[in-house]
Amino acid sequence: MTVPSPYADRLNRLPVQRLEATVRGGTTAYWVYGPADAETTVIAVHGFRGEHHGLEPVLAYLPEIRVIAPDLPGFGETGPIPGRTHDLDEYAAWLTEFAAQVAPGAIILGHSFGSIVTSAAVAGGLETPRLILLNPIGAPALEGPKGLMTRLAVLYYDLGAWLPARLGTALLRNRLIVRVMSISMAKTKDAALRRFIHDQHDTYFSRFADRDVLRDAFVASVSHDVRAFAPAISVPTLLVAAQQDDITPIEAERTLVTLFDDASLVEIADVGHLIHYETPAEAAGAIRRFLKVPVERGR
Repeated sequence: MTVPSPYADRLNRLPVQRLEATVRGGTTAYWVYGPADAETTVIAVHGFRGEHHGLEPVLAYLPEIRVIAPDLPGFGETGPIPGRTHDLDEYAAWLTEFAAQVAPGAIILGHSFGSIVTSAAVAGGLETPRLILLNPIGAPALEGPKGLMTRLAVLYYDLGAWLPARLGTALLRNRLIVRVMSISMAKTKDAALRRFIHDQHDTYFSRFADRDVLRDAFVASVSHDVRAFAPAISVPTLLVAAQQDDITPIEAERTLVTLFDDASLVEIADVGHLIHYETPAEAAGAIRRFLKVPVERGR
């Protein structure tokens, strides 16, 4: 990372600890933010090709909460799960086992692809008192206004898997392609914030273990959406959605919230799929209200 975070002052006030856990035969790296004696604990799951750093701006505005943020298997500092296909069933099983081991009964939060993983896990029996979904994937990726772009992405990941290993991996880590993706998702007009967003993607978006894991995860991300799991989720659920999200249109999010037994939707204007970078204070405020966490003096 070469561009200073606009949220650094807040983040630097948070105690942070890196730990590891053995989950499904692999080693999961995870970070614990916030006070050890916090009344509220949240497990936060990042999105596709990301890792735990991406959610830090939101955590910076939730200093009273203890947040456990793992890197998904095959991404960041967590290696692949040995002998497994990294499909949605495997990610949901991993999350269920991870939560039972490190923080049973914690609130579960998922962003983007993480919203699919967390919803699948909760629908499948992961016990949690509440579920939080940021930029939830609420419609099929291959449909809608960005369906063509998704099909091009499918070809891109297929080509990356088909080419010889060195060429395929280089294509998948190509900085120009990463930058085009970053530019397409950023909505902010703030030049400094845009530089930070692009630097975050440059730094963390290609920290996948290998191209096989990446393709498995991509297939899982475009083959499923939260709609399939919503009717089976009975715990109170918060959806925080962006009105300019190019991946899931806001109209689809308004439909998605009706599929849950007990859910509410908070819409954030003038932002797209990067709520966690562009409007973390607004997202944190919605989470705080949902969890009924008061602001402590001096925070």
